[in-house]
Amino acid sequence: MNIALILIITFLTLHLIFKEQELPEIIRDLKSADKRWIAGGAAAAVAFVAGESVIIHYMLRVLEQKTSFFRCLKYSFIGFFFSYITPSSTGGQPMQMYHMKKDKIKIGYSTLIMLLITIAYKSVLILMALGFLMFNFGTVEQYAGDMKWLIVLGFVLNLSFIALLLLVFLKPIWARALGIKTVGLLSKLRVIKRKNKDKYTEKVIRICDTYAMGTDYIKKNLAVVFKIFVLTALQRICLFSVTWIVYKAYGLSGTSFIDILTLQIIIAVAVEMLPLPGAAGISEGCFLLTFTEIFGEGLVKPALLINRGITFYLILLIGAVVTLGAHIINIKREKRQN
Repeated sequence: MNIALILIITFLTLHLIFKEQELPEIIRDLKSADKRWIAGGAAAAVAFVAGESVIIHYMLRVLEQKTSFFRCLKYSFIGFFFSYITPSSTGGQPMQMYHMKKDKIKIGYSTLIMLLITIAYKSVLILMALGFLMFNFGTVEQYAGDMKWLIVLGFVLNLSFIALLLLVFLKPIWARALGIKTVGLLSKLRVIKRKNKDKYTEKVIRICDTYAMGTDYIKKNLAVVFKIFVLTALQRICLFSVTWIVYKAYGLSGTSFIDILTLQIIIAVAVEMLPLPGAAGISEGCFLLTFTEIFGEGLVKPALLINRGITFYLILLIGAVVTLGAHIINIKREKRQN
């Protein structure tokens, strides 16, 4: 259903964007891009996914769990596939933990790894955004000024999420009490069924206990956490660089790598926390608002198609294939065990 929703939103978005252009004209503009640069963009997108695999593999080695890198790559593609098809990317990590469990990795280890990746992934984005915004504010104001309120909303949502994480880390007992009260309130308002109140309460307690475990680990292993943050920053840059690679694929110049990277980071802040599967629709709109002046009226739309095709649909397609393959292997393994 989520995939169908993404396809419908994408179709409507592209229909609105290209309704005044003929298909042969669109194909001609797409073909005019340098294929070597496009291949480099695809490699950067795959490197983005592989970056998380490096972190998972590194953490498993630190935890003395012997797992191949290619198995970690499988977890990453499965995670991104489900993140891309669920609102606010909520579906990825539970599925990664599920497949880790299938491969005999203890749930405590996988939970800790996913917890650290979540913290680093969100924190690095905000730190990068604040840093680039501070030193390159003029570029953001010039090209992304029309979406300033969406950027503000993105910062509020991301900072609220990080604040919630910090509350759970620093005051786990407070966070547990707040969570239990919230479940009780939602039950009274009939947002959740009263018969499910105990189930959600237990879930809140379990999550808080897990984060408390994570707090203890972070305090004792700051060097490990620092390495995860550095790897996450490199991973993020791989994806944000694709827009600049598409820019060079059309032989354009005049806008620096840093400027394009800054704008792409700001777009990520604006759209990542919105409750839309894959941020479909809104991502395309932000790209057009921000990059029309940089790419020009004639090339911004084909650049959008290539950029979105590489950074979203390519990863989604590979993730779907990997997920299907892993599912088939799990079924065969269970049949042999039975």
